[in-house]
Amino acid sequence: MEITTATTMGEMLEYDMGIAYVLMQCGMHCVGCPSSIGESLEEACAVHGLEPEAVLAEIKAYLDSRD
Repeated sequence: MEITTATTMGEMLEYDMGIAYVLMQCGMHCVGCPSSIGESLEEACAVHGLEPEAVLAEIKAYLDSRD
């Protein structure tokens, strides 16, 4: 799966629940919130004042480290 800033939180977590830890480390502590599931990564970052590309880089680094 290719994750982008348009990928929803639900899609990411369904793909790999380990992404939840990455998101929490970046400052998104509402990962389990039902309203966040339909938000894109970009939308969720905007709510939390985070840079989407920086968070995406962390997610990709995590995914690369699994191999």
